[in-house]
Amino acid sequence: MRTSMAFPRAVPALFLLLLHMQPVIAMIRGTHVRDWIVCICLYMLSAFGLGVGLHRYFAHRSFQTSRSFQFTLCLLAGMDFGDPVWFAGKHRLHHKHSDTTLDVHSPNQGFWFCWFSSIFDEGYTDEEILARARDLTQYSELMWIHRHYYVIPIAVAFTTHFVGGYSMFAIGYCLSLLLALHAASAVNYYCHKGKNRRYETQDRSTNNSVLGVLTFGEGWHNNHHHYPGTARAGFFWWELDVFYYVLKGLSLLGLVWNLREVPNRVKYDFARSPNNLRRLSNG
Repeated sequence: MRTSMAFPRAVPALFLLLLHMQPVIAMIRGTHVRDWIVCICLYMLSAFGLGVGLHRYFAHRSFQTSRSFQFTLCLLAGMDFGDPVWFAGKHRLHHKHSDTTLDVHSPNQGFWFCWFSSIFDEGYTDEEILARARDLTQYSELMWIHRHYYVIPIAVAFTTHFVGGYSMFAIGYCLSLLLALHAASAVNYYCHKGKNRRYETQDRSTNNSVLGVLTFGEGWHNNHHHYPGTARAGFFWWELDVFYYVLKGLSLLGLVWNLREVPNRVKYDFARSPNNLRRLSNG
C-alpha cells in the first residue's frame, strides 16, 4: 500500500472494493463462531500494533523498549500492511503540516482523500518520507519490512484460510483489517472536524470521546496534538485511554520503560488559553 507512483490509480479503489466484498460474501454463504473470535483477536492485536506500535512508539518514540519487542510491535502492525518506517515518516509530516495543503490526510482535502486515498497516495515520495524517519532506517529488519510490507498480511491471510477456510479468511482477516482501517481513518477525519478543542493548537485537532473509547484512547486527538511526545493520549482520569494502561502493565513486566508522561504545566495549559479564559469568565 504505497503511493500512486507504485500503483495505477484504479488499483487502490479495486483493492478496497474487493476487500469490502469478502465479509459480505462470507455472511451470505454462512460463517462460524470461530471466524468471529479470530476477527476480534486479530483486530485487538492489530489495533495494538497500530496505536501503540506505529503511532506511540515508532512515530513519537514515547517510550523505550528492546529491539526484540520493537520487532514484535512491527509484526503486529504488519498484519494491516503497517510499515513502521513509512508510517513514522508520514505521521511526522502530518504533525508538521497538520490541516494545511501539505498534510498527508487532512479532511480539508475531502472525505475520500482523508479516509482512503491518502493510504495509497499521500503526496510525498518514498525518499521524502524516509528522510523523516532516519532514526528507524538504521534497523535492517525494519527496512526489510519497509521493502516487503506485503509479506506479513499475505502470510496472515493465507494462514486464516488454511486454518478455517474462506469464511475465516473473509471474517477473521478481511473484516478485522477493515475495522482497523476505518478506525484509523475515523480518527484522521472526525478528530480534525469537531469542536471539542481543549488546547489552542495550530491545527484543527479535536477530542472525540466516542472515538476515544472505540479506538482505545486514540480519539483524544487535541490532547495528542498539543503534546504528541507522551505515551498517554487521555490526559485526565475520565478520558479512557486503554493503550496507556496496557503500556503501564507492560512496563511492570519490564517489556517497555521510560514512558513519557504529561507534565502538569502541559496538561493545564488550557487554563491559560485566551479563548478558554474567556469561556470561564463567561460562566
